Amino acid sequence: MVAVVVTEPAAAVPLVTLEAPGAEIAVVCLRAGAKEGRAALDRALAQAAERGCRVLGAPRILGGEGGDSVAALLDELREINPERLHTLDPDPVHVSFDETGGTPVYDEPAGHADIAADALAAARALQSETGEPLYVDCHRAKADVRLGAASCLRHPAPVNWLVAGFDGRLTAFLPTAAGVVRWFQDLPDGTAWRGPEPVEGPGLLPGLTVVRDPHGFPHLFALRRTRRGDGGVDVEVVHAVQYRTGQPLTPWNSLGGPNSGDWRKGREVGFPTAAFDSAGNLFVFVRNFGHSISYRCQSVDGVWTAWQHLGGTRVADDLVAVTTPHGGVEVYARARDTEAVVRWYPAQGGAWTEDRTPPFAARPGTMSPAPEPGSIHFRDLRTNAPSAWRPGAQAPCPLGDAEGSGPVAAASGVEMDGWAYSLLIRSGSGGACAVGAYPEGRPGTGVWWQDLAERSYGIPAAAVSRTGRLAVATRAPGQGLLVAHRREQAGSLAFGDWQPARG
Repeated sequence: MVAVVVTEPAAAVPLVTLEAPGAEIAVVCLRAGAKEGRAALDRALAQAAERGCRVLGAPRILGGEGGDSVAALLDELREINPERLHTLDPDPVHVSFDETGGTPVYDEPAGHADIAADALAAARALQSETGEPLYVDCHRAKADVRLGAASCLRHPAPVNWLVAGFDGRLTAFLPTAAGVVRWFQDLPDGTAWRGPEPVEGPGLLPGLTVVRDPHGFPHLFALRRTRRGDGGVDVEVVHAVQYRTGQPLTPWNSLGGPNSGDWRKGREVGFPTAAFDSAGNLFVFVRNFGHSISYRCQSVDGVWTAWQHLGGTRVADDLVAVTTPHGGVEVYARARDTEAVVRWYPAQGGAWTEDRTPPFAARPGTMSPAPEPGSIHFRDLRTNAPSAWRPGAQAPCPLGDAEGSGPVAAASGVEMDGWAYSLLIRSGSGGACAVGAYPEGRPGTGVWWQDLAERSYGIPAAAVSRTGRLAVATRAPGQGLLVAHRREQAGSLAFGDWQPARG
């Protein structure tokens, strides 16, 4: 069940268009809107029904502004009881800047951001009441729905969100309306899980980046949105770490933001990406208000630098940081004003250098770190085909057919017939989980994909435990978190049945 919450019917059209077959859709609007918008939504809902969605009646109209919209939305959500909520962008990106007034200028009605913030507040309240995870997607303004749902998210879904702990147990982290939730195994390689349990952190926006440090500990990065006393909002980058599976994480540490001196600029900060170098220094990158890249670095002794700016090409929200074969850190980004992808790397002497020559164009929302150091995965902008690229390669390496959508997740160290393989997992045809593999470090040998016969909301994930056992996980419609383990057969990528992640 998905609740689409918007200002008026016209704003719901792209969100309904993105719903996959099988979804149950309920639309909630703040006001009735214009006749043309209502007709456009009627057409979008009819088309959704034709492709296999179930539409739950006419749009629900709250009755306009002026009342307590959070309370009214909460009443509607209690009745709908959704698993997912789709709404607009609470912190849209500016299109120009009024130098006289010192304020950003937007091409979206102010009410769009307001209803998105109210929808997030109502969703948090509902999750607090029920204890059940409610997953939220915020739709970027003017996003091209033809490129798929992952290309339209303001806060990206996590990619490698299933991680193996130091004691061999797996942990799954997912963002929800009320913050991050986690599941973890009772025993290494066991089938019993605990969760979902909340990772304390009020005000977190519904996105997440998970990165492992050189010791294997998972580091979580997110954005936190806090109301100010003057009516504004502060949006800041935050960071937490899990050192022991099943034990509390560290408190969320605020890293601020590159434009935190002015909340009107600071609220637009892009979602963080991060990577560790081989010495253990942590680099965190974001897109700043001026559409260039800013970063902070935490040294191995725990000291953070101030925010520093790379400048150069104006970039979109898609940033991916990777650790290179030589132990350094690089960052990739899609350009804002062209189809190019740009790369920043530290040259001799440590100065950051911009490389505008990567020979590919990536579909928005699909870039992710590859298992090979310094390499990335992405979907081709025009063909949707998953591909890999490493610096110095003259062309990307194709990774099989163009089915599915969103980024490709990966796990390394999968053994078959005495050889090490890299496993890929993606949302494939019709949203079904699909896995593929290639000899570690050799994606050019080809990838053969196989369907795992379970649909996924978001990106499925995979991890290899310290004993070498492979597990895959997905968030399935109406079933919560599901996990399947690889069967112990030499030379095979066969998996056991999907099992709910519970005790």
